[in-house]
Amino acid sequence: MHDLINYITSYFGSNLTPGAAGNFFWATVYILLVFVGLSIAVIAMNWLERKILAHMQVRLGPMRVGPHGLLQPIADAIKLLLKEDIIPAEADQLVFWIAPFIVVLAAFTVFVVVPFGPTSAITDMNIGILFMLGVSSLSVLGIVTAGWASNSHYPLIGALRSSAQMVSYEVAMGLAVVSAILMTSLHGLGFYGVAASGDTGTLSMIEIVNAQMEQQTWFIFKFFPLGLIAFTIFAIAMVAETNRAPFDLPEAESELTAGFHTEYSGFRWSLFFLAEYSAMIAVSSIAVTLWLGGWLRPFPNALAGRTWDVIFSFFPGLTFLALGAITFYNVARMPRHPLFRIQTMGLAGFGAVLGLIGVVLLIPEISSHVQNVFWFSAKVAAFMYLYIWYRGTFPRYRFDQLMKVGWKVLLPTGLVLLILTAGVGMRDEIWDLLQRVTHS
Repeated sequence: MHDLINYITSYFGSNLTPGAAGNFFWATVYILLVFVGLSIAVIAMNWLERKILAHMQVRLGPMRVGPHGLLQPIADAIKLLLKEDIIPAEADQLVFWIAPFIVVLAAFTVFVVVPFGPTSAITDMNIGILFMLGVSSLSVLGIVTAGWASNSHYPLIGALRSSAQMVSYEVAMGLAVVSAILMTSLHGLGFYGVAASGDTGTLSMIEIVNAQMEQQTWFIFKFFPLGLIAFTIFAIAMVAETNRAPFDLPEAESELTAGFHTEYSGFRWSLFFLAEYSAMIAVSSIAVTLWLGGWLRPFPNALAGRTWDVIFSFFPGLTFLALGAITFYNVARMPRHPLFRIQTMGLAGFGAVLGLIGVVLLIPEISSHVQNVFWFSAKVAAFMYLYIWYRGTFPRYRFDQLMKVGWKVLLPTGLVLLILTAGVGMRDEIWDLLQRVTHS
């Protein structure tokens, strides 16, 4: 027992991730935290998407189940678990059963290397970004097998569209990622800074963030506008990769009913739903890590020092207190009617919970430990809002337009961008070479 306690406490104060430190206990704890946190994030995203889209369209959205529909995702989950699980008579039952689990496993496994902080990751790999891109690409296998195993025309067409779409946009996405990786080998300071002597870059997710700290600029601003263009290419490609509007052709209801999961029902359908939102969070995490400084707070170099650290440490607590205040504002606006009494009390209780979390996060010992996770999650949340905004704004592309954007716009732009990034990063060497050629 004493050895077990020593094994658990030996990780305290470590500067490594649990996986890198070889501590399986804390690695397991981190895995459970990521699984629970991701599940809660999907539930919250389900409610937020329906409410935000409703307000964009000047309506209320879910209102019946719980105050302001807060319990609607839980009701939906219970409904899906209790629904009859149907497998078509002519379907390949084994493959039909396995397909949704392939998609979910691919979406969740990506988070093994997602760095929520310098040590707040399950593990750190020296090929972390390749691992994330490779594993996230495996979800197309689940989609294709789901469409094929259903033994139905509509799911098969949806699966083929999805595979063509994901493969097409992965090429442009990969070029944008390579341009960001190139920037990690340039150790000069500022937007256009380049070190006097070249060095190797890194594929580690944690080291990519450290490179942005070292160079004192987020890569979205590096070699402006090249970093911004790379970020834009990735942002467009990640929407197509996750089959979200306006690139949701595999599930276009007006054309293909529900796409590759037409024949799925109940719990198995909910797994596809869970995997879709998990994949959205995963690709958003990649974008935040590569271009937006990962867990770094705004202006970590320009606003450095103990005073600024203290000021920014208040942000997590103040954010939850502000959410609690907004909730109590809506409590005050609730109708004063006996039928709304339970709704009002429930909403007030939810606001009290948010306020209590905000007060706890203001404790210095706690705020110093959650800052990294807070800033990382806030940046990812901004991407999730953009997903909702796109869905409520843009009309769906035709399939030929989708392929045209992928192959005729993003791919050539990505190639030119990669060449320009390498050229600007090696401009001193290129200038010296031209000088030698001219003098010779």
